[in-house]
Amino acid sequence: MCRTYAGIPDENATFENSKVMLVTVPYDGTSTWGKGADKGPELFLNASENMELYDIETDSEPFLQGVYLAGEVSENSSPEAMTEAVYQKTKELLKHDDKLFTLFGGEHSVSIGAIRAVGEKYEKLTVLQLDAHTDLRPEFHGSTSNHACAVFEANEKHKLVQVGIRSMDAEEKKYLPKGRVFFAHEIAKNKKWIDDVLDKVSGNVYITIDLDAFDPAIAPSTGTPEPGGLQWYPTLKLLRKVFKKCNVVAFDIVELMDSPMAKPTAFLAAKLYYKMLAYNMKYSRKK
Repeated sequence: MCRTYAGIPDENATFENSKVMLVTVPYDGTSTWGKGADKGPELFLNASENMELYDIETDSEPFLQGVYLAGEVSENSSPEAMTEAVYQKTKELLKHDDKLFTLFGGEHSVSIGAIRAVGEKYEKLTVLQLDAHTDLRPEFHGSTSNHACAVFEANEKHKLVQVGIRSMDAEEKKYLPKGRVFFAHEIAKNKKWIDDVLDKVSGNVYITIDLDAFDPAIAPSTGTPEPGGLQWYPTLKLLRKVFKKCNVVAFDIVELMDSPMAKPTAFLAAKLYYKMLAYNMKYSRKK
């Protein structure tokens, strides 16, 4: 029997019956501190198989829209080769307009190729990044496909909105998208921060979530956990409103790291992905 996402019935996991495509990229070639993000996709899939599949908030069973495991990108000979492989895989799957493209990494560099392909297909793309780090370096350690460069290209080509930022290098200041960076210390003092973010997000949207966006108290197993991060329910509120307002055309979740305490973060990642499927099911313009 073939594996299915979250152990859902085969009838809800075929390509023909699915509205969602899930690609995994177990890559951890450029991370510089905590290693183990290459184990993230497997941890995520295992945790997903242990969820209840009824979503209380939306009174729905998101798996009924169908989730197809669209394969693994295993290229790891170089960061650039991995980026190209993800780009080609994403480009191929985006030919299916009736399906939502989703990806689970891997370190954050896996997003570069996916965003590149999505940006070629959809005009006026907004990239909504939830992250502790800006990831805006043009290159790092000799590569433009380093995890520290995850959204540099997206910022050059599209409208980038960054949420939860609380760590960066001084050289990245000149690349910050003006008026579209929501630092964690400012969010903590701003009761209307979600509405302020929504004002900047519009049209076709790609959501990229580095799990270190969350506070390490609830998501400790990431490569570079930073104190002062986002909390669960406010983050869901933001995502729910984005799905309701905009046309979310793709999303990814990255940087789940293997560790002796990986299970809580893996389960958070699984629930986060499933919540986003629930919001897609309720608000998608592709119904």
